[in-house]
Amino acid sequence: MNVLMLLKPKKDVAYIYETSTLRQGLEKMRHHGYAAIPVLAEDGRYVGSISEGDFLWYLVDGNCPTAKELEKHSVKELVRSDFCPAVRINVTMGELLEHAMKQNFICVTDDSDSFIGIVTRRDIIRCILHGDVRRSAGGQ
Repeated sequence: MNVLMLLKPKKDVAYIYETSTLRQGLEKMRHHGYAAIPVLAEDGRYVGSISEGDFLWYLVDGNCPTAKELEKHSVKELVRSDFCPAVRINVTMGELLEHAMKQNFICVTDDSDSFIGIVTRRDIIRCILHGDVRRSAGGQ
């Protein structure tokens, strides 16, 4: 499948860096209204995604008793590499659908694990509903 037909490029996607503070991460998620967001290393490599629940449980567990404490901890402490695993750019439609059944967005990386964008479940469904599967799959 040519995943590029469905790809929302990195420049159009909100993400945070693993070195961001917890406060910065929460503020970005709130600003965009996201329940989860991709996390990148400073070199652009995809390291995982983080959800509102990750922040919540970190706070509930007493790791940041005050709002000021959020500035002393980094997102890196919360990232789960198994949450919203990325796919490579040469992913098959079957693999993409498997991921879409479990997550709202699928992060896409190139051969060097650099984040290049996301494919949303909404765009996959729209593609299927409008019969664009063969065209977006490169005629396969």
